[in-house]
Amino acid sequence: MKQNWKPGTLVYPAPAVLVTCGKSGKSNLITVAWTGTICTNPAMLYISVRPERYSYNLIKENMEFTVNLTTRDMVRATDLCGVVSGADKDKWELSGLTPYPGVAVNCPAIEQSPISIECRVKEIVPLGSHHMFIADVVNILADERYFDNDGRFDLERAQLINYSHGAYYGQGLRLGTFGFSVRKKKKRQTKHK
Repeated sequence: MKQNWKPGTLVYPAPAVLVTCGKSGKSNLITVAWTGTICTNPAMLYISVRPERYSYNLIKENMEFTVNLTTRDMVRATDLCGVVSGADKDKWELSGLTPYPGVAVNCPAIEQSPISIECRVKEIVPLGSHHMFIADVVNILADERYFDNDGRFDLERAQLINYSHGAYYGQGLRLGTFGFSVRKKKKRQTKHK
């Protein structure tokens, strides 16, 4: 039997990302769990931010931001950047994270992040408690530490984290790959004697 609850946002787990915004010298970090892909061609994503957050106006003024994926090594910094205001504190200094120069945008990325996704805002949609920033992906910065010997980017080694119902979790065991449920099994060839 299931209980009826009032409407809420229980689509978990969600990615726990750090969004960098502003320009060098006046940049900030904000923790965001409400983010995701909108379209693959053209590459687009969204973040949802409360208008009263300090980073909201930095993003709105500059119309760009960078989504930085987070790892187990970054979990403390990820939490801190979600509970401390950049209006009062220097989150770069407090978190121990290092700004990395943006390439296609003026805001920095995070050096410790395995993937930094540079975005340019296309539209701001007021939705209620949060406004959605719909953005074009204009560049991706991939940390060379996660490339294997064959040149494949091995994101699984990064030990990404996610957020679920008030807590952070590390990603776990791989259970399958896209299409595994319908993929035909390869026949084993037997050697003739």
